[in-house]
Amino acid sequence: MRSPAANAESRLSLWLRVREYAVPPSMIQTATERRRVGDWAGACAAARVDVDLSLHAVTDRHGREVAARLRSDLRHLAPDLLRWHLPRVAPDGLLRPGLTVSLARYGPAGGAGAVHLVARTPPSWADAGQRISLAVWSGPGDDVRAHPHPRPDRRYRLDLHRHLWDARRAPELRARSGADRPADEAPAFGPPVPPPGYAVHRWPDEAARLLRTEDPAGRAVSVRLGPRRRLLLAADGTGGWTARPVRPGRVAEVPALPDAATWTSPDLDLLRHGLIEAERLHPLVASALAPESRPVPAVAGPPADPPGLVTCRGARHRIALVDGVLTALDHDPAEIRREELLAALTGTPLPCLRAVDEAHRRPGSLPEIRARLDHGDLAGAVATVEALLGPDALLRPGELRTELETAALRRITHGLFRAGLAGHCPPPSARDRRRTAPARRSRPRHAHAR
Repeated sequence: MRSPAANAESRLSLWLRVREYAVPPSMIQTATERRRVGDWAGACAAARVDVDLSLHAVTDRHGREVAARLRSDLRHLAPDLLRWHLPRVAPDGLLRPGLTVSLARYGPAGGAGAVHLVARTPPSWADAGQRISLAVWSGPGDDVRAHPHPRPDRRYRLDLHRHLWDARRAPELRARSGADRPADEAPAFGPPVPPPGYAVHRWPDEAARLLRTEDPAGRAVSVRLGPRRRLLLAADGTGGWTARPVRPGRVAEVPALPDAATWTSPDLDLLRHGLIEAERLHPLVASALAPESRPVPAVAGPPADPPGLVTCRGARHRIALVDGVLTALDHDPAEIRREELLAALTGTPLPCLRAVDEAHRRPGSLPEIRARLDHGDLAGAVATVEALLGPDALLRPGELRTELETAALRRITHGLFRAGLAGHCPPPSARDRRRTAPARRSRPRHAHAR
């Protein structure tokens, strides 16, 4: 069993990777510009969010009042901020697959007849591009047949945490995250085992907020600490709270504290541990947690440096981009053609040519390119490849080409899923094979939200 310190370190490492690759600065900049001019649909497109709702249909089905509230929320939706805060899974920090998250609820509190604005993530086998979809859900009739969990999840909900997606409420993050409290402050009540990473200080306030919404007459909520660990957090009638461990089945009917309220803010943890600079956070997050910070200008992705200098025939030779192609500068074209012909006849190529070939097949920046492709940042991945090999390079067979081809095929699979034409057992992708190595599987491992 891993120690609590190891678990905390693993969690911070995962979120640091997420912050590096999952929401590129260029996405944030474009989505913000479109949102500020009132183009909420354009902001969603920039943040790779598909809109599966119609305001006209909502008006016809649920009335003008619900449609007006929904329209107002969509105009202030920051889809890049939503992507920033959606639940993630280890080991790569990808979006939790097959999830339906309630963002806002219109209608009776906690009762039937409520209309939900929801965000959905596709199942793991169709998660190419890490796209999100927006829809309206008001009951079983709005379920999506191909989606494994089309109904709003009880554990993962953001309708009580609008500051995680609504630009108007983003400043609330500071108070809701406990950033004004000392990190070592003792909680006001004594939980049996206060594990690291859990927002124990916030539980009473968040529990009271949950009860006001779900069960005004209730006095207890459940807190999930693991697959088989629950705490029953109860008001003692004097303004205080008590906590005791219970079995999961004993709290099935008790309101569950949302995951966003259970854990501390990963950005706050990263800042307190000195693992990230405030300038690298989402601007709305940085302005709440570190008001003195300044946003960093958006870039398509950090360029990868070409090999540079290579020891060849006892001398240091240069390798650089010429006319959009990575080239050995210290060999004339005739010599390069001759050496390439010899290599094709099983000869040993020059070190310069070997360096160029290695950059095409398995460059040193391959892990970064792979991470960007996994998180859907195709523009960043292409920019990294072009900075390394040149925009006119013809990729050779190898791991780099395989990764790019696999990413393209996975996007086709996602398109078939969106159209309702894909089955549930596609062939394993390169990423699936990496995750399951060395064991071989005929079908990909399907990760579903629990």
